[in-house]
Amino acid sequence: MTRLVICGTGNVARQLFDAFQTSADVKVVQVAGRNREALAYFDKYTDTSDHFNNLRKADVYLLAVSDSAIATVAHHLKEGLVAHCSGSTSIDHLPESGRRGVFYPLQTFSQELKVDFENIPICLEAENEVDYKVLEDLALCISGKTYRVSSEQRLGLHLAAVFVNNFTNHLFHVGQTICEQKGLSFEILLPLIEETLRKINHMTPLEAQTGPARRNDIHTEQIQLEQIENKSYQAIYKTISNSIQETYAKEL
Repeated sequence: MTRLVICGTGNVARQLFDAFQTSADVKVVQVAGRNREALAYFDKYTDTSDHFNNLRKADVYLLAVSDSAIATVAHHLKEGLVAHCSGSTSIDHLPESGRRGVFYPLQTFSQELKVDFENIPICLEAENEVDYKVLEDLALCISGKTYRVSSEQRLGLHLAAVFVNNFTNHLFHVGQTICEQKGLSFEILLPLIEETLRKINHMTPLEAQTGPARRNDIHTEQIQLEQIENKSYQAIYKTISNSIQETYAKEL
């Protein structure tokens, strides 16, 4: 059985903890974090500590802390395999003196909604095959999808994730705002959103693109721009429309 310590008390730490609690092959022996109030969530299930210099012995230490805190927390760890959970931080931010790796679950996490880890890709990196196998076995306890991803690749992957998740979610917010201004419920758009996601399971986003910009329908674009009062939203509309038109310029 793998003995695990989770450092951190935020969304990622909580979701990982809940996932590992369902595995018979992993024992979370401690959760550590500076937020005593947040630690209360874990108190009834395992040992907790609000000091990183008072950690229990474990096989693996997962650092589910902010990117800026990774190096600081890691310096408190003198034994075991230390792996951070960041998408945008190099493995080199961990001390060279110890065993180090990366355990990055590629997903958006919110405290309010539990996720199903079975289908979440977990991106792994280690400096040797022995440690990689340790992280892979740990990942397979909660997920059926593991990927060997270098620090450089992970930087690009995290950037791509910002586009497809964070930026897209903001566009959902813009769409919701426009609906509400017209006295409509955002729910009317949900089937369209679901179909958009379904399509890219069967074709590339390049093939799936539709809309006024894809058709170079300048007349419709102008009508829609005139409806947008928010200057930032106008800029978003113009920028994305221009990008789409440039992408399909040879076909238009």
